[in-house]
Amino acid sequence: MKLNTPNSVWNVHILTAFPEMFPGPLECSLAGQALASNIWAMRTWDFRKFTKDPHHSIDDKPYGGGSGMVMRPDVVGEGISKVSKVASHLPLVYLTPHGKKITQQTVIKLAEGAGLIAICGRFEGIDSRVMEVFPGQELSLGDYILSGGEPAAIALVDACVRLLPGVIGDPSSLKEESFKDGLLEYPQYTRPQEWQGQQVPETLVSGNHKKIQDWRLSRSKEITKTRRPDLWEDYLGRHS
Repeated sequence: MKLNTPNSVWNVHILTAFPEMFPGPLECSLAGQALASNIWAMRTWDFRKFTKDPHHSIDDKPYGGGSGMVMRPDVVGEGISKVSKVASHLPLVYLTPHGKKITQQTVIKLAEGAGLIAICGRFEGIDSRVMEVFPGQELSLGDYILSGGEPAAIALVDACVRLLPGVIGDPSSLKEESFKDGLLEYPQYTRPQEWQGQQVPETLVSGNHKKIQDWRLSRSKEITKTRRPDLWEDYLGRHS
């Protein structure tokens, strides 16, 4: 896994109607420590700063009728133009249900770069002309609807930040996580060895590293096959 050098700062720009939602959870735990240590940096941009009417409207009724409101292309486009002037080297990422589902490979590729510009949609979405004029990656957390793109942006940034050099105390732990090699992670246990009548599997306390490695791989395959048959089929296709 080739990531940024320890001396580089991974930069995030967030275009949002709710800048007060950031850093939010990203100010806590590992991500927060890395933010304070300048391993990564964040800047928020308020869509309402790019409006020209006295009410600072960022949305309007959809052409053709229908419920809800649509984010205006002139407002969103102006915001992207302004951000791009200071971060033209960063990829645009639209958080939208229309997007491709985010995977660990998506996260790795973004973490390998210099950062990202996240555009957080609201209401019924962003006027489609924006994506035509300012093409970028359209990404989604999954097949469900959020109130807006902000929670998805937080999740995406957190997933990327933890991969940056210096964020995780033991970088080797990244090598055995879920989705490594396309499999879900094996079960984990810690002290006490017996709890509520349940014992830690004997193999894990045997001290035999080869047996432990084989047990973990076997359980990863079993869990993936049972719980995520889609991942299992992909794994079989790549290892046939």
